[in-house]
Amino acid sequence: MTSGKAPDMDPEELLEYTRRRSLEYLESLPERNVSPALSSDGIRQLLGARLSDGATPAAAVIGTLADAGLGGTVASTGPRYFGFVTGGNLPAAHAADWLVSTWDQNPAVYVLSPLVAVIEDITAGWLRELTGLPTGMSVGFVTGCQMASFTALAAARHRVLEHAGWNVAADGLFGAPQVDVIIGEEAHYTIPMALRHLGFGAARLRRVGADGQGRMKADALRAALRGRSGPCIVCAQAGNVNTGAFDPLEAIADAAKERGAWLHVDGAFGLWAAAAPALAPLTRGIERADSIATDGHKWLNVPYDCGIVFCADAEAHRAAMLLQAPYVIGSSSERDPHEFVPEESRRARAVPVYAALRSLGRAGLADLVERCCRLARRFADGLRSAGLEVLNDVVLNQVLVRFGDAERTRRTIAAIQQDGTCWCGGTQWQGHTAMRISVSNWRTTESDVDRSLEAIVRVAAQCADI
Repeated sequence: MTSGKAPDMDPEELLEYTRRRSLEYLESLPERNVSPALSSDGIRQLLGARLSDGATPAAAVIGTLADAGLGGTVASTGPRYFGFVTGGNLPAAHAADWLVSTWDQNPAVYVLSPLVAVIEDITAGWLRELTGLPTGMSVGFVTGCQMASFTALAAARHRVLEHAGWNVAADGLFGAPQVDVIIGEEAHYTIPMALRHLGFGAARLRRVGADGQGRMKADALRAALRGRSGPCIVCAQAGNVNTGAFDPLEAIADAAKERGAWLHVDGAFGLWAAAAPALAPLTRGIERADSIATDGHKWLNVPYDCGIVFCADAEAHRAAMLLQAPYVIGSSSERDPHEFVPEESRRARAVPVYAALRSLGRAGLADLVERCCRLARRFADGLRSAGLEVLNDVVLNQVLVRFGDAERTRRTIAAIQQDGTCWCGGTQWQGHTAMRISVSNWRTTESDVDRSLEAIVRVAAQCADI
């Protein structure tokens, strides 16, 4: 490990030193263990727990951080990390993110950063086109999918209550008409979280059943909607976090529209299937949603943080987010980005997205998504060949496997993580303790999958003998 000690440098030298240390980290990814080498105590010892009275040379600070990064990080941006749906950094997106820090722009309003405002507008158009969404959908760039869902559902709250004769922006929720909120049994936990932040208590949400792959049952939704009236929001899912399965979006859209409900779709990683011709049929019906949330730092492989919200009702989107102050004077002819997100001050998150899309092109994005799904199937085939039980239909990039009973499965997952060849996480799926494999990194190759399979099978056999 390189020493963190370094002489002080001028800004140009410091950035060059940081570049070298960054490359050192990237070059370590293909062969290093995915699990961190340093314990939490080791990290604290390296970084120091007490702030000194005097200044420390900037290069020494960067050197210490770089040393800690080599030993203290989980190599989640590397090719054998499968624990969560976490993409790596595409080179163009990574480099663009450095420019974002260099420019130090706040893209709240056009006059603060014309460059970023225009990049957001261009990138929004590309995203709609690539995923087959209507051209009139408004777009906002937020921290992640949870905040994208929060933003979308704030727009939903605004519109469904307005249709019921209530101005939630002026009068809040005290005394407001009750909103019927329906989600699937397998909805990701960030959906109830976003709804809770918006004043819809978790206990008041109605859940409808799911099938054996986690897909919302459209007939159960119809039954839940039958005979009810008043404001209503339905939340569906494109890409179950465990199985990768898609809710039947066409049938759900039919039911929601008949009821006059707002349809929100959590497409954290599943939306990107729409950009891949072989997988796009899975997303059929998503274009009829009133709002959609997705992540850029999942399958698009841009740096944290980046979530994206789409809203078919641009006026409701803007009304739910609008901030007003006498000194914030918007543009009369250009889009002011802050009108579509909860934050005033934020990073120029659209810039790495722009760079990723332009560097990949249509074909490159489709290949990235389809290749990850092929690799997930390679995982599933290899696990089955080794006599292990795969629990899901591998329709996307998710694989669930168990190693016997719950205790043995937990023991095996911990041993696989400790081995360090790859990193996979645990989950609970329909009464089973299982290991989840998520393939979403542009760096992952067949060789990485085979190397990881060998380690998983080897460790599983060792754990079976205990």
